[in-house]
Amino acid sequence: MKKFSIALASAATLALAACGTPAEETNEADAAMADEMSVEDTATGTIVDVAMGNGDFSTLVTAVTAAGLGETLSGEGPFTVFAPTNAAFDALPAGTVEALTTTDTETLGSILTYHVVAGELMAADVLAAIEGAGADGYALTTVNGATLTATLVDGNVVLTDAAGGTATVTATDVDASNGMIHVIDTVLMPA
Repeated sequence: MKKFSIALASAATLALAACGTPAEETNEADAAMADEMSVEDTATGTIVDVAMGNGDFSTLVTAVTAAGLGETLSGEGPFTVFAPTNAAFDALPAGTVEALTTTDTETLGSILTYHVVAGELMAADVLAAIEGAGADGYALTTVNGATLTATLVDGNVVLTDAAGGTATVTATDVDASNGMIHVIDTVLMPA
């Protein structure tokens, strides 16, 4: 059975400290999530089905629904989604998620589509692209038209957003019928 790779504890600790989340609690949650998720368990549904089937993505599912992206992300694809966990959404300033899901769904849609890349990128594809790109990292064009930059930091894939924020990939290659999910520890912002 294929298990998902988990980021090294030291990098996760640094990333989580930056988010203000206690590293020990989040590392335990990431480990539990990785244990619960396997390719065999998730391959039968769409990206939305997979996210709905895991409680660690309940905020993401709520956001996708509020932005009206459920049908799109359940479509043929393929898509690669860099999916923030509930803890990533919880690290946003108080009231942000509520405001985005109720009164600013246009901005929410832009933020969510910034986490989606057209095509199916496995972790090995991303690593190879980073290695081939050099010191500046690999530019990923998202479906909202903006760019994320993928680099390797201490052996972990780190995504840098347009605002200079970073997210560490904590689990990879979560297979869905219409693409691939990679779990990240921070919500990325397009600008």
